[in-house]
Amino acid sequence: MTTLLIADDHPLFREALRGAVQRVIPGVTLHEADSVEALYALAEQHNDADLVLMDLNMPGAQGFNALVHMRSQHPQLPVVVVSAREEARVMRRALDHGAFGFIPKSADSDTIGRALTAVLDGEHWMPEAAQSEPPIDEAEREVGARLRELTPQQFRVLQMLGSGLLNKQIAWELNVSEATIKAHVTAILRKLGATNRTQAVLMAGKLAIDGEGIVLPVEED
Repeated sequence: MTTLLIADDHPLFREALRGAVQRVIPGVTLHEADSVEALYALAEQHNDADLVLMDLNMPGAQGFNALVHMRSQHPQLPVVVVSAREEARVMRRALDHGAFGFIPKSADSDTIGRALTAVLDGEHWMPEAAQSEPPIDEAEREVGARLRELTPQQFRVLQMLGSGLLNKQIAWELNVSEATIKAHVTAILRKLGATNRTQAVLMAGKLAIDGEGIVLPVEED
């Protein structure tokens, strides 16, 4: 039996996508998430799932960072991006950061069916418009590789740094000590090859789309 995870924060779109998937794969088992954190939990709970369909724009997502993290933590689980961002460049970047496919939200049921069939058969799939796009540059590829080295908790801390939170605020949000957060920040800087928090956030920002959601952090001792 085929099992799919759907991650999108819009209930109406999840319903539409659920119907499209069920028409293509009769008897499929579906589990849904409305945020990145909920998707991470689902992936841990259903580590035998066959495929993830995820939006790029939902709570907890910053550009391609969530996609990179999912592929790092669950390399056996193919991810297909389903997004309203239909620029050819965005599609190509998603594939270069580990997505197995990219389905525009405007796609009809036949297109969704072809894409899902291809990915479940072990192939990559993206619209023709993206196929002639050049690959991402070496700097962006290197940042993606370094982000894959972060643990889930370090990844959360980095995202919170990118939201402008201080160590004590992150500690409160994660219910840990401020000393623990400082240790995570030190490990993040080491793994990214960054000298300070600002540089780390700017590096992670290379995986943003249109530079969205980046807030430079306040440096702390």
